[in-house]
Amino acid sequence: MKPPLYAAITLGSNSFNMLVAKTVAQQPKVIAKYKRKVRLAEGIQADGSLSEEVLLRGLDCLTMFAEMLRKEGISANNVAVIATATLRNISNSDDFCRRAFPILGHPIEIISGMREAELIYLGMVATTAGEGRRLVIDIGGASTEFIIGDGTKVLLKTSLPMGCVTFNESFFSNFPFQQLDFDDAKAKVKAVLGEQLSELKSLGWHCVVGASGSVQSVVELLNHRNLSAVVTLDVLLDLKQEILAQNSVSMQAIPGLNHERAPTFTAGISILLALFELLEIEKLHLSGGALREGVLQTLACNI
Repeated sequence: MKPPLYAAITLGSNSFNMLVAKTVAQQPKVIAKYKRKVRLAEGIQADGSLSEEVLLRGLDCLTMFAEMLRKEGISANNVAVIATATLRNISNSDDFCRRAFPILGHPIEIISGMREAELIYLGMVATTAGEGRRLVIDIGGASTEFIIGDGTKVLLKTSLPMGCVTFNESFFSNFPFQQLDFDDAKAKVKAVLGEQLSELKSLGWHCVVGASGSVQSVVELLNHRNLSAVVTLDVLLDLKQEILAQNSVSMQAIPGLNHERAPTFTAGISILLALFELLEIEKLHLSGGALREGVLQTLACNI
């Protein structure tokens, strides 16, 4: 008998993702991936609700996911749907979940930032080789998770309200971008980190792993240029200068930049730069997986 297929769907503030997998040698083996840049956090209005336009954008993506679930023949019992920061924070999240249920045939679980951090770490450990104490940073659309762990043991976890979509709105909504925009973004990162800054530094780490689209965009760019995929402060400072030299907000003149990632690239670089400087990070490697892989691990254990 064929092993059952199962799907992990994650509804982030920037991207919606779906992984389809089966269990091979007691581990999830991904057989299909679906993703769309929904940028949910762009739709947060002054009253704290999600705009109807962006809400419909999210539901449209879920319709596509539902079609893929039917195509792959996946039972609703073998699906997990997890939502993060934007759906945690908006005032009409119940309305979104109510309208999404008949589309997916499965309820949405809105998880806490701490649970998100746990799942990110679980996904990283399952997909990323390495030993010793690791600091994991996941820059999302509206929140950033920090986890320090040894092996499978989590020593510190936190989720803070800063992300590439929300920083885009706050600091990079007017083009051309200026050094002052990066300075303001760094000041905000420092303020949001608060006491966590000294806690993170006092625990320490042997290496740093980045599990986010912001890090992926830098690594893709470095790969395109046939450079080392290790992210350093010098790499980020050079990219900041390239951004400041752009003539178009599209960032099309930056070689190797994925056009889908371009709208939040500058904000992501600003957060990464601030974290490298404030946490005194020397180098960062891209994680093999994060939240959605962590959700897959939990699904695999229950099927």
